[in-house]
Amino acid sequence: MEYFVDVILPIPLEKLFTYSISGAEAEVVSPGMRVGVPFGKSKVYTALVYRVHNEPPQIYEAKPVHKVLDEKPIANEFQLKHWKWIADYYMCSVGEVFRSAVPGAFLLESETLVLRNGEADIDESDLEDDEFLVFEALQHQSSLKVQEVGAIVDRKNVLPILDRLLQKKVILLKEEIYEQYKPKLVKFVKLGGEYQAEEKLEALLKTLTRAPKQSQVVLSLFQLQAVNKKPIKVSELEEASGASKAVIKSLVEKGILEEYFIRTDRVNYEGDGENSDLKRLNEYQEKALADIRNNFKENRAVLLHGVTSSGKTEVYVKLIDECIQSGRQALYLLPEIALTTQLISRLQEYFGDKVSVYHSKYNVQERVEVWNNVLAQKTKAQIIIGARSALFLPFSDLGLVIVDEEHESSFKQFDPAPRYHARDAAIVLGNLHNSHILLGSATPSIESYFNAKTGKYGYAEITRRYGNVLMPEIELVDLKEEARKKRMKGHFSERLFLEIEAALKEGEQVILFQNRRGYAPIVECTTCGHSPQCPNCDVSLTFHQYKKQLRCHYCGYHMALPESCQACGSPTLDTKGFGTEQVEKELETLFPDAKTWRMDLDTTRGKHGFEKIITAFEQHDIDILVGTQMLTKGLDFRNVGLVGIMNADSLLNFPDYRAHERCFQLLTQVAGRAGRTQKRGRVIIQSYNPYHQILKQVSTNDYLEMFKEQLYEREQFKYPPKNRIIRITFKHKEFNRLNEAAEWFAKALRNSSGASVLGPEYPPVARIRNQYLKNLLVKIPSGKSVGGVKTGIKRIERSFNAVAQFRSVRVIYNVDHI
Repeated sequence: MEYFVDVILPIPLEKLFTYSISGAEAEVVSPGMRVGVPFGKSKVYTALVYRVHNEPPQIYEAKPVHKVLDEKPIANEFQLKHWKWIADYYMCSVGEVFRSAVPGAFLLESETLVLRNGEADIDESDLEDDEFLVFEALQHQSSLKVQEVGAIVDRKNVLPILDRLLQKKVILLKEEIYEQYKPKLVKFVKLGGEYQAEEKLEALLKTLTRAPKQSQVVLSLFQLQAVNKKPIKVSELEEASGASKAVIKSLVEKGILEEYFIRTDRVNYEGDGENSDLKRLNEYQEKALADIRNNFKENRAVLLHGVTSSGKTEVYVKLIDECIQSGRQALYLLPEIALTTQLISRLQEYFGDKVSVYHSKYNVQERVEVWNNVLAQKTKAQIIIGARSALFLPFSDLGLVIVDEEHESSFKQFDPAPRYHARDAAIVLGNLHNSHILLGSATPSIESYFNAKTGKYGYAEITRRYGNVLMPEIELVDLKEEARKKRMKGHFSERLFLEIEAALKEGEQVILFQNRRGYAPIVECTTCGHSPQCPNCDVSLTFHQYKKQLRCHYCGYHMALPESCQACGSPTLDTKGFGTEQVEKELETLFPDAKTWRMDLDTTRGKHGFEKIITAFEQHDIDILVGTQMLTKGLDFRNVGLVGIMNADSLLNFPDYRAHERCFQLLTQVAGRAGRTQKRGRVIIQSYNPYHQILKQVSTNDYLEMFKEQLYEREQFKYPPKNRIIRITFKHKEFNRLNEAAEWFAKALRNSSGASVLGPEYPPVARIRNQYLKNLLVKIPSGKSVGGVKTGIKRIERSFNAVAQFRSVRVIYNVDHI
């Protein structure tokens, strides 16, 4: 009987591919295991087994599997179902979900090896100089990697040379799979076997009297073993004995000491959190907890709407505790890596080493270890805190899913595919596991609040801050008026300047929010008006003063700041607008005694970038913290008396139907960082339009009024939550071909689907990395089948790809576009 496997390849192909396996392999292979498979002419990919069966493919002959890579599955049936749902809903392939879901180390890469062709007769006089160098190297080595060939001939592109050698039958090419993950092995040391007996040890110490350093090492090892009662690391022995590595090495060579390795996890939590009692909840938290439990009984996802600093985390902790007491796993999703930093220590206080962390700042090796721990259902991975990628971990018994700050747009993946929304995908994952689902926010998204209002979600709220602390006092400052009266100090109004001065005098800390990094978004010549543009994108270059550079925030292009205008040669260059860097510089001039720091993408690039800044701010090493929206998300600082918003208008005047909702959420969240202990906090919002409806609603903390207004507007213009939207983006380097393709697609879409189609239209930045962009927006009314519209779009795409001139135009789908 023949056996076959359907596999998921980590490439954007719609269908699964079928390969043949032997009867012996069929006994060990099961869904979720990795296999190396040949694909195309010479590539070898790591694929994931989807199913094992006996049906040969109809259209092509199945190739045999190259290699079975696992003894046990690395993915389970819950994951495969979840990935399939993500691929169907977000209009991408399961292969793209697979590539995004698993740590990179699991996708074993194949590397091309260059081998000598032993069977061919080679006339060396036929070979050119660079070909002869490769031939000669292969006389001494059995195989060469492609980059080694590059080093030998001193050229970057060696493919033409290899191609010529292949034609002359001098070499053969072979694809070799190599493993990226290497377990961490820690070196330990112990006494050699024959010296374990007491009399042997005594004799040994006598023989070592002439070598006092070696004698000291043996004695130190003895003392450490007596005190620690656990394996001794080589580094510990070095420290305790004061001896060098060479002394220990010579003892190992003599057989007096033995070295051995123990495999350990790269991320370990040292400490015991089990003693820490859970905090007592106040009456408002207790009421919310009771409402959540009642809704859980009805198997509904629950929205917890709690004002900033109301103690939502304490409610989460109670629910996590109940979940792990019942022996199930808990997943705690956060929108921003900065937030995990603060939360890890809080959860580890309660749950000790049951907590594991999973996000992209961890390296590939660390992520593989967390994955394996979750797969093996180890207690050290019973609670997972992570950013959106933690959704994909191999949970087998998930009891609770918490999505904190559920309104955050960071939960939506933009590039590459799958362009999923972690909140919605988490709800589906929770339903697959039949687990409890809780969404929490001080400013819920319009969609979630609408679902709670219509009964799709359960609802619980906390209306008071913890400890009955008053909500911060919010004041709007009119920048037009301040500028007219000449009261501005740089970008600071007199009111904000005086408040910062007062806060610093009282020993309080200050947070300033400016949602743009860099020094200034535009450098302009005051003579001719020219400003440097990015050569690859349709945007001006942002000035970063600390590197004296102009940078593009879309493609990363950068250049040194020119001395004079590139167009007219005039030295009169000036900056327009301002970013976090400029605010920081002005603060250093205005408040020279205050310690100022900023928190944006430039200062948090390292693995521990967030941690260092947050810890320094908590320990009062920083007086004023300037930052972008990283600052707004649920961070808990006890001593912040004042929050300043440098310019609220940049949030309001944004070409997006969510701009007003986002502005309300951002400003309310950043205001919530103020006055989280007994003293009432103050918030100053600077704006050229202080009478704007949204700013008034922020100053009175009127979420309900904002919700009603936004819902009414969205109903009028057919936007979510009552309608669904799909954004289709077309990408190509040729301007005219892109226009033709977009028009063709839009016309076909209008003729076939009942949904309303807007566009094609250029986005605000119409060219990125030398690729032109054009968007179509498909609005699907509530009564119409979303699945039917998606099927129609896919059908049109197949016809679109059949047109030769459109085949090179890339089509990107963004379902539930945010």
